[in-house]
Amino acid sequence: MAAWSCRLLLQRGTRMISLRTAAESPPHLVGCIRSVNTTTWFDEHLTEDNQEYMRKSMAQEYRRQTADSLNPLKDEPWQRHEWTPGSRRVGLVAVKLGMAPIWTKTGERHVATMLQVQDCHVIKHLSKEDFDGHTAALLVGGKNVSPFHKSEEQMEKFRNAGVPPKQKLTTFKVSDNALIKPGTPLFAAHFRPGQYVDVTAKSIGKGFQGVMKRYGFKGQPATHGQTKTHRRPGASGPGGDPAKVFKGKKMPGRMGNVFVTAYGLKIWRVNTKCNVLYVNGSVPGHKNCVLKIRDTILPTRSSTLLSLPFPTYFTEEEGDLDEDLYDDNLFIHTEPSLALT
Repeated sequence: MAAWSCRLLLQRGTRMISLRTAAESPPHLVGCIRSVNTTTWFDEHLTEDNQEYMRKSMAQEYRRQTADSLNPLKDEPWQRHEWTPGSRRVGLVAVKLGMAPIWTKTGERHVATMLQVQDCHVIKHLSKEDFDGHTAALLVGGKNVSPFHKSEEQMEKFRNAGVPPKQKLTTFKVSDNALIKPGTPLFAAHFRPGQYVDVTAKSIGKGFQGVMKRYGFKGQPATHGQTKTHRRPGASGPGGDPAKVFKGKKMPGRMGNVFVTAYGLKIWRVNTKCNVLYVNGSVPGHKNCVLKIRDTILPTRSSTLLSLPFPTYFTEEEGDLDEDLYDDNLFIHTEPSLALT
Protein backbone atom coordinates (compact mmCIF):
# COMPACT_ATOMS: atom_id res chain seq x y z
CA MET A 1 0.00 0.00 0.00
CA ALA A 2 1.22 3.43 -0.78
CA ALA A 3 2.48 5.38 2.20
CA TRP A 4 1.84 9.08 2.25
CA SER A 5 3.71 11.76 4.20
CA CYS A 6 2.76 15.38 4.73
CA ARG A 7 5.10 18.36 4.86
CA LEU A 8 3.98 21.63 6.43
CA LEU A 9 4.95 24.62 4.35
CA LEU A 10 4.77 27.99 5.98
CA GLN A 11 4.59 30.85 3.53
CA ARG A 12 4.90 34.52 4.26
CA GLY A 13 4.30 36.59 1.22
CA THR A 14 6.19 35.01 -1.68
CA ARG A 15 9.08 33.35 0.20
CA MET A 16 9.46 30.31 2.44
CA ILE A 17 10.38 30.80 6.10
CA SER A 18 11.52 28.43 8.81
CA LEU A 19 9.55 27.32 11.88
CA ARG A 20 11.61 29.59 14.15
CA THR A 21 10.82 32.61 11.99
CA ALA A 22 7.19 31.58 11.87
CA ALA A 23 6.99 31.63 15.64
CA GLU A 24 8.05 35.27 15.68
CA SER A 25 5.44 36.41 13.17
CA PRO A 26 2.44 34.24 12.19
CA PRO A 27 2.29 33.23 8.53
CA HIS A 28 -0.53 34.04 6.16
CA LEU A 29 -0.91 30.55 4.68
CA VAL A 30 -0.43 27.00 5.92
CA GLY A 31 -0.53 24.25 3.28
CA CYS A 32 -0.18 20.46 3.26
CA ILE A 33 1.59 18.92 0.26
CA ARG A 34 1.44 15.17 -0.37
CA SER A 35 4.64 13.31 -1.21
CA VAL A 36 5.07 9.62 -2.05
CA ASN A 37 7.58 7.53 -0.09
CA THR A 38 6.86 4.15 -1.69
CA THR A 39 5.25 2.79 -4.85
CA THR A 40 1.72 3.77 -5.75
CA TRP A 41 -1.29 1.67 -6.65
CA PHE A 42 -1.34 0.49 -10.25
CA ASP A 43 -4.65 2.26 -10.92
CA GLU A 44 -4.02 5.47 -8.97
CA HIS A 45 -3.37 7.66 -12.02
CA LEU A 46 -5.93 5.99 -14.30
CA THR A 47 -9.44 7.12 -15.06
CA GLU A 48 -12.43 5.02 -14.08
CA ASP A 49 -12.86 3.78 -17.66
CA ASN A 50 -9.22 2.72 -17.85
CA GLN A 51 -9.45 0.99 -14.46
CA GLU A 52 -12.48 -0.99 -15.63
CA TYR A 53 -10.66 -1.89 -18.84
CA MET A 54 -7.62 -3.11 -16.90
CA ARG A 55 -9.76 -5.32 -14.66
CA LYS A 56 -11.56 -6.85 -17.64
CA SER A 57 -8.28 -7.43 -19.46
CA MET A 58 -6.74 -9.17 -16.47
CA ALA A 59 -9.85 -11.33 -16.01
CA GLN A 60 -9.75 -12.38 -19.67
CA GLU A 61 -6.04 -13.18 -19.39
CA TYR A 62 -6.66 -15.29 -16.27
CA ARG A 63 -9.44 -17.22 -18.01
CA ARG A 64 -7.19 -17.85 -21.02
CA GLN A 65 -4.38 -19.15 -18.85
CA THR A 66 -6.78 -21.40 -16.94
CA ALA A 67 -8.27 -22.75 -20.19
CA ASP A 68 -4.80 -23.53 -21.50
CA SER A 69 -4.01 -25.46 -18.33
CA LEU A 70 -7.24 -27.44 -18.69
CA ASN A 71 -6.32 -28.56 -22.20
CA PRO A 72 -5.18 -32.23 -21.94
CA LEU A 73 -3.44 -32.06 -25.35
CA LYS A 74 -1.20 -29.14 -24.39
CA ASP A 75 1.79 -31.35 -23.62
CA GLU A 76 2.63 -34.76 -22.24
CA PRO A 77 1.24 -35.36 -18.74
CA TRP A 78 3.30 -36.95 -16.01
CA GLN A 79 3.06 -40.68 -15.46
CA ARG A 80 0.25 -41.61 -13.09
CA HIS A 81 0.48 -44.39 -10.55
CA GLU A 82 -2.02 -46.51 -8.68
CA TRP A 83 -2.97 -46.05 -5.07
CA THR A 84 -1.06 -48.16 -2.56
CA PRO A 85 -1.35 -48.39 1.23
CA GLY A 86 0.49 -45.44 2.72
CA SER A 87 -0.04 -43.12 -0.25
CA ARG A 88 -0.47 -39.44 0.54
CA ARG A 89 -2.45 -37.17 -1.75
CA VAL A 90 -2.24 -33.44 -2.27
CA GLY A 91 -4.68 -31.04 -0.61
CA LEU A 92 -6.67 -28.00 -1.72
CA VAL A 93 -6.75 -24.27 -1.01
CA ALA A 94 -10.28 -22.98 -0.42
CA VAL A 95 -12.20 -19.90 0.76
CA LYS A 96 -14.58 -19.99 3.72
CA LEU A 97 -18.01 -18.79 2.60
CA GLY A 98 -20.10 -19.28 5.73
CA MET A 99 -22.26 -21.83 7.51
CA ALA A 100 -25.58 -23.49 6.73
CA PRO A 101 -27.83 -26.11 8.40
CA ILE A 102 -28.28 -29.61 6.97
CA TRP A 103 -30.45 -32.58 7.98
CA THR A 104 -29.92 -36.31 7.84
CA LYS A 105 -32.52 -38.85 6.76
CA THR A 106 -33.23 -39.64 10.42
CA GLY A 107 -34.09 -35.99 11.14
CA GLU A 108 -30.89 -35.00 12.89
CA ARG A 109 -29.79 -31.42 12.33
CA HIS A 110 -26.14 -30.58 11.71
CA VAL A 111 -24.28 -27.36 10.95
CA ALA A 112 -21.96 -27.39 7.93
CA THR A 113 -19.34 -24.92 6.75
CA MET A 114 -19.21 -24.10 3.04
CA LEU A 115 -15.70 -24.02 1.57
CA GLN A 116 -15.27 -22.94 -2.06
CA VAL A 117 -12.24 -24.00 -4.10
CA GLN A 118 -11.39 -20.93 -6.20
CA ASP A 119 -8.80 -21.17 -9.00
CA CYS A 120 -6.69 -23.81 -7.25
CA HIS A 121 -3.61 -24.96 -9.19
CA VAL A 122 -0.41 -26.88 -8.59
CA ILE A 123 2.41 -24.33 -8.75
CA LYS A 124 5.64 -26.27 -8.23
CA HIS A 125 7.00 -29.71 -7.47
CA LEU A 126 9.53 -29.96 -4.64
CA SER A 127 11.70 -33.07 -4.58
CA LYS A 128 12.96 -34.71 -1.40
CA GLU A 129 16.30 -32.93 -1.67
CA ASP A 130 14.68 -29.52 -2.17
CA PHE A 131 12.10 -29.94 0.60
CA ASP A 132 13.19 -31.69 3.78
CA GLY A 133 15.11 -34.77 2.68
CA HIS A 134 12.37 -37.20 3.76
CA THR A 135 9.39 -36.71 1.46
CA ALA A 136 8.39 -34.84 -1.68
CA ALA A 137 5.95 -31.95 -1.66
CA LEU A 138 3.72 -29.92 -3.97
CA LEU A 139 3.31 -26.14 -3.83
CA VAL A 140 -0.37 -25.30 -4.34
CA GLY A 141 -1.94 -21.86 -4.82
CA GLY A 142 -5.51 -20.63 -4.73
CA LYS A 143 -7.65 -17.53 -5.42
CA ASN A 144 -6.39 -15.29 -8.24
CA VAL A 145 -5.14 -11.82 -7.32
CA SER A 146 -3.65 -8.82 -9.10
CA PRO A 147 -0.02 -9.24 -10.24
CA PHE A 148 0.80 -5.75 -8.95
CA HIS A 149 0.75 -7.04 -5.37
CA LYS A 150 3.32 -9.82 -5.96
CA SER A 151 7.10 -9.67 -6.04
CA GLU A 152 9.11 -10.58 -9.11
CA GLU A 153 10.34 -13.77 -7.44
CA GLN A 154 6.78 -14.93 -6.83
CA MET A 155 5.69 -13.96 -10.34
CA GLU A 156 8.46 -16.13 -11.75
CA LYS A 157 6.93 -19.18 -10.05
CA PHE A 158 3.51 -18.44 -11.55
CA ARG A 159 4.95 -17.86 -15.03
CA ASN A 160 6.82 -21.15 -14.93
CA ALA A 161 3.60 -22.95 -14.01
CA GLY A 162 1.56 -21.01 -16.60
CA VAL A 163 -1.11 -19.91 -14.11
CA PRO A 164 -2.31 -16.52 -12.80
CA PRO A 165 -0.83 -15.16 -9.54
CA LYS A 166 -2.43 -16.56 -6.39
CA GLN A 167 -3.26 -15.03 -3.04
CA LYS A 168 -2.42 -18.12 -0.97
CA LEU A 169 0.54 -20.45 -1.46
CA THR A 170 0.92 -23.53 0.73
CA THR A 171 2.87 -26.78 0.71
CA PHE A 172 1.46 -30.30 0.93
CA LYS A 173 3.59 -33.35 1.62
CA VAL A 174 2.85 -36.12 -0.88
CA SER A 175 4.13 -39.60 -1.60
CA ASP A 176 6.21 -40.37 -4.67
CA ASN A 177 3.26 -41.97 -6.49
CA ALA A 178 1.00 -38.92 -5.95
CA LEU A 179 3.02 -36.29 -7.80
CA ILE A 180 1.09 -33.93 -10.09
CA LYS A 181 2.47 -31.79 -12.88
CA PRO A 182 2.68 -28.02 -12.16
CA GLY A 183 -0.16 -26.10 -13.79
CA THR A 184 -2.73 -28.85 -13.14
CA PRO A 185 -6.04 -27.46 -11.83
CA LEU A 186 -7.54 -28.91 -8.65
CA PHE A 187 -11.29 -29.14 -8.11
CA ALA A 188 -13.62 -29.77 -5.20
CA ALA A 189 -14.26 -33.26 -6.62
CA HIS A 190 -10.81 -34.13 -5.29
CA PHE A 191 -12.73 -34.96 -2.10
CA ARG A 192 -15.89 -37.04 -1.97
CA PRO A 193 -18.90 -37.16 0.39
CA GLY A 194 -18.39 -39.37 3.42
CA GLN A 195 -14.68 -38.62 3.57
CA TYR A 196 -12.98 -37.03 6.58
CA VAL A 197 -10.60 -34.10 6.15
CA ASP A 198 -8.41 -31.79 8.22
CA VAL A 199 -8.82 -28.02 7.80
CA THR A 200 -6.07 -25.55 8.75
CA ALA A 201 -6.56 -21.78 8.95
CA LYS A 202 -5.58 -18.78 11.05
CA SER A 203 -8.06 -18.24 13.88
CA ILE A 204 -9.83 -14.94 14.48
CA GLY A 205 -7.68 -12.55 16.54
CA LYS A 206 -9.21 -11.46 19.86
CA GLY A 207 -6.43 -9.17 21.03
CA PHE A 208 -5.06 -9.12 24.59
CA GLN A 209 -7.47 -11.02 26.84
CA GLY A 210 -7.62 -12.18 30.43
CA VAL A 211 -7.56 -15.73 31.74
CA MET A 212 -11.36 -16.01 32.00
CA LYS A 213 -11.89 -15.37 28.29
CA ARG A 214 -8.62 -16.89 27.08
CA TYR A 215 -8.66 -20.15 29.06
CA GLY A 216 -12.12 -20.29 30.63
CA PHE A 217 -11.10 -19.66 34.24
CA LYS A 218 -13.95 -19.59 36.72
CA GLY A 219 -12.88 -16.34 38.36
CA GLN A 220 -13.29 -15.38 41.98
CA PRO A 221 -16.35 -14.41 44.04
CA ALA A 222 -18.04 -11.09 43.43
CA THR A 223 -18.59 -10.37 47.16
CA HIS A 224 -17.67 -11.80 50.60
CA GLY A 225 -14.52 -9.84 51.09
CA GLN A 226 -13.16 -9.90 47.55
CA THR A 227 -11.61 -6.58 46.57
CA LYS A 228 -10.50 -5.94 42.98
CA THR A 229 -9.72 -9.62 42.34
CA HIS A 230 -12.88 -10.79 40.61
CA ARG A 231 -11.42 -11.69 37.22
CA ARG A 232 -7.78 -12.18 38.16
CA PRO A 233 -6.00 -15.54 37.83
CA GLY A 234 -4.90 -15.74 41.46
CA ALA A 235 -1.60 -17.27 42.53
CA SER A 236 0.80 -17.65 39.61
CA GLY A 237 3.40 -20.06 41.02
CA PRO A 238 4.31 -22.62 43.73
CA GLY A 239 6.02 -21.96 47.01
CA GLY A 240 9.64 -21.37 47.85
CA ASP A 241 10.91 -24.77 46.72
CA PRO A 242 10.81 -24.18 42.94
CA ALA A 243 10.85 -20.42 43.52
CA LYS A 244 9.79 -19.81 39.95
CA VAL A 245 6.81 -19.80 37.59
CA PHE A 246 6.83 -22.82 35.29
CA LYS A 247 6.90 -22.29 31.55
CA GLY A 248 3.53 -22.55 29.87
CA LYS A 249 1.61 -21.12 32.82
CA LYS A 250 -1.82 -19.91 31.73
CA MET A 251 -1.75 -16.14 32.02
CA PRO A 252 -3.31 -13.16 30.24
CA GLY A 253 -1.99 -12.54 26.75
CA ARG A 254 -2.81 -12.34 23.08
CA MET A 255 -5.65 -14.61 22.04
CA GLY A 256 -6.24 -15.98 18.54
CA ASN A 257 -4.53 -15.04 15.27
CA VAL A 258 -2.64 -18.35 15.20
CA PHE A 259 -2.87 -21.31 12.84
CA VAL A 260 -5.33 -23.92 14.11
CA THR A 261 -6.20 -27.31 12.60
CA ALA A 262 -9.62 -28.96 12.94
CA TYR A 263 -9.21 -32.73 12.58
CA GLY A 264 -11.63 -35.36 11.34
CA LEU A 265 -14.38 -33.23 9.74
CA LYS A 266 -16.85 -35.15 7.60
CA ILE A 267 -17.80 -33.97 4.11
CA TRP A 268 -21.57 -34.08 3.67
CA ARG A 269 -21.94 -32.65 0.20
CA VAL A 270 -19.83 -31.62 -2.81
CA ASN A 271 -21.11 -29.17 -5.41
CA THR A 272 -19.06 -29.82 -8.55
CA LYS A 273 -20.52 -26.86 -10.48
CA CYS A 274 -19.43 -24.15 -8.02
CA ASN A 275 -16.64 -26.21 -6.38
CA VAL A 276 -18.15 -25.97 -2.89
CA LEU A 277 -17.51 -28.43 -0.06
CA TYR A 278 -19.99 -28.81 2.81
CA VAL A 279 -17.88 -29.76 5.83
CA ASN A 280 -19.38 -30.83 9.15
CA GLY A 281 -19.13 -28.36 12.04
CA SER A 282 -17.10 -25.17 12.26
CA VAL A 283 -13.61 -24.50 10.94
CA PRO A 284 -11.05 -21.90 12.10
CA GLY A 285 -10.88 -18.47 10.53
CA HIS A 286 -13.21 -15.63 9.66
CA LYS A 287 -15.52 -15.42 6.68
CA ASN A 288 -13.74 -15.13 3.31
CA CYS A 289 -10.45 -16.35 4.79
CA VAL A 290 -8.22 -18.65 2.73
CA LEU A 291 -7.53 -22.05 4.27
CA LYS A 292 -6.03 -25.44 3.36
CA ILE A 293 -7.82 -28.80 3.24
CA ARG A 294 -6.17 -32.22 3.19
CA ASP A 295 -6.99 -35.86 3.88
CA THR A 296 -7.28 -36.53 7.59
CA ILE A 297 -4.37 -38.04 9.45
CA LEU A 298 -6.57 -39.66 12.10
CA PRO A 299 -6.07 -43.44 11.88
CA THR A 300 -9.71 -44.20 12.72
CA ARG A 301 -10.97 -41.99 9.86
CA SER A 302 -8.50 -42.94 7.12
CA SER A 303 -10.39 -46.04 5.96
CA THR A 304 -12.48 -43.86 3.61
CA LEU A 305 -9.46 -43.12 1.38
CA LEU A 306 -9.82 -46.32 -0.68
CA SER A 307 -12.31 -45.07 -3.29
CA LEU A 308 -11.00 -41.54 -3.84
CA PRO A 309 -9.59 -40.22 -7.15
CA PHE A 310 -5.85 -40.71 -7.19
CA PRO A 311 -3.71 -38.64 -7.38
CA THR A 312 -6.55 -36.16 -8.01
CA TYR A 313 -9.71 -35.68 -10.05
CA PHE A 314 -9.05 -35.28 -13.80
CA THR A 315 -11.95 -34.08 -15.93
CA GLU A 316 -10.69 -35.81 -19.09
CA GLU A 317 -10.63 -39.22 -17.40
CA GLU A 318 -13.69 -39.39 -15.15
CA GLY A 319 -15.83 -37.12 -17.30
CA ASP A 320 -18.58 -34.86 -16.00
CA LEU A 321 -19.92 -35.67 -12.54
CA ASP A 322 -23.34 -34.85 -11.12
CA GLU A 323 -23.78 -31.26 -10.06
CA ASP A 324 -24.24 -32.33 -6.42
CA LEU A 325 -22.72 -35.32 -4.68
CA TYR A 326 -24.38 -36.25 -1.37
CA ASP A 327 -23.52 -38.50 1.53
CA ASP A 328 -25.69 -41.60 1.87
CA ASN A 329 -27.15 -40.41 5.19
CA LEU A 330 -27.84 -36.83 4.08
CA PHE A 331 -31.42 -35.79 3.36
CA ILE A 332 -31.87 -34.25 -0.10
CA HIS A 333 -34.51 -31.52 -0.16
CA THR A 334 -35.53 -32.24 -3.74
CA GLU A 335 -36.62 -35.76 -2.76
CA PRO A 336 -40.02 -36.44 -1.14
CA SER A 337 -39.96 -36.69 2.63
CA LEU A 338 -43.26 -38.63 2.92
CA ALA A 339 -44.40 -41.74 1.10
CA LEU A 340 -48.10 -42.59 1.06
CA THR A 341 -49.09 -46.22 0.73
